[in-house]
Amino acid sequence: MTRTVLLTSFTTWLPHQRSNASDDLLHYLSRDRALSQNAHFLRKLPVDFHLAPQRAIAAIEHLQPEAIVCCGMAETRQKLTLESRARYGDRTVNNPLDLDRLVHGLQWTEISHDAGQFVCERLYYSVLDYLHHRQKATVGAIAVRPDPVKHDNPRRCLFVHVPPLNRENLTAIAQDFVTILQRL
Repeated sequence: MTRTVLLTSFTTWLPHQRSNASDDLLHYLSRDRALSQNAHFLRKLPVDFHLAPQRAIAAIEHLQPEAIVCCGMAETRQKLTLESRARYGDRTVNNPLDLDRLVHGLQWTEISHDAGQFVCERLYYSVLDYLHHRQKATVGAIAVRPDPVKHDNPRRCLFVHVPPLNRENLTAIAQDFVTILQRL
């Protein structure tokens, strides 16, 4: 059985932006059918500190995906970057995934330790925090209930920053992204 994956992207937030690279990438992959039928898209999230996390968490609760990949645009980066952690105020949530394994051998992808302290990082922090608390609650439920509901596997979450896309890098970046999803 193929895993259910939720993929999110943002809309633009500055007047000079014609599109958001995160949404462009998801559009390209959905158009070319590069992803499984169990990939669900939550595209063009608003660049809003409260609405973006609310909509993503509502989609997670509805879909119950095994993996969540949130994407955002990083205008100054040249490669896909997998974010290792998310901060909110003085709190930090580290991603428990083996990011080195996910990026191994990929030419257009690297690990970042700075999710940008903007809406991307707030979304990432909110989703990781939600999943952490949800997993703790499920573990408690497993101890009490003999037949727990579908939460026996912890969900995987990743934030990927996408650089500006162009004819020269789109295919290679899309290939790296699909490889990351397969490794996830």
